Amino acid sequence: MLTRLVWQRRPTADRPIPSPNIWNWPDVYERENQAQDADGVLWAALREAVPWDGLDVVDVGCGDGFHLPRFAEHARSVLGIEPHPPLVERARRRITGLPHVTVIESGAAALPLPDASVDVVHARTAYFFGPGCEPGLVEAERVLRPGGAIAIVDLDATVGPYGEWMRADLPHYNPQVIERFFAEQGFELRRVTSQWRFPDRATLEAVLSIEFSRRVAQRAIAATPGLTLSVGYRLHVRRKPRTPIISRG
Repeated sequence: MLTRLVWQRRPTADRPIPSPNIWNWPDVYERENQAQDADGVLWAALREAVPWDGLDVVDVGCGDGFHLPRFAEHARSVLGIEPHPPLVERARRRITGLPHVTVIESGAAALPLPDASVDVVHARTAYFFGPGCEPGLVEAERVLRPGGAIAIVDLDATVGPYGEWMRADLPHYNPQVIERFFAEQGFELRRVTSQWRFPDRATLEAVLSIEFSRRVAQRAIAATPGLTLSVGYRLHVRRKPRTPIISRG
């Protein structure tokens, strides 16, 4: 299960954090991506916070590249960063025919980019899960141009029912600690509640089964009688100053 593994392990520069859902079940995860944000409210919040029209975008932990074509509709260039080779290959197949989109095998803590070379660093439920992700934040700041922004999208465990299932599988996970961490790192927080809409029960049950332990997945399936699920997200945004901050100390 992704959430349980991710929040118990800390990222390192030379070892990617396993993502059991997409690593082990990429086809199910594809259907999950298709179901997420059915009404587009998360994308709308992201575009309002960090518009990327005509800009250079990096998607850190891009997985098999599901979000890359969406960024490519308006960006000048898009670079997907993904440490897991099978997902890199899937992402490269997805972007065939998009000459301004590239996918590179790499991790968040050592981005293969020059200083001040991009305008937006985006990560969605990847790598940036709170304390321990400082190396990636340093890298994001390094590659951003002045005025650029890092936008981190993660799941909001304070919002039910999805957040309640997360906390049931992660008894030591404290959402307030994560929010305090990002606030101390200079991020602004915006909460977004989005709808996941599935085409059928089989897809809903398959998705919940790769996101949670068997016990919690069974509970989640039983508590979701229809095909729609409300899920809370947090959007953390921090901009790089346009001019250097001069210390007066």
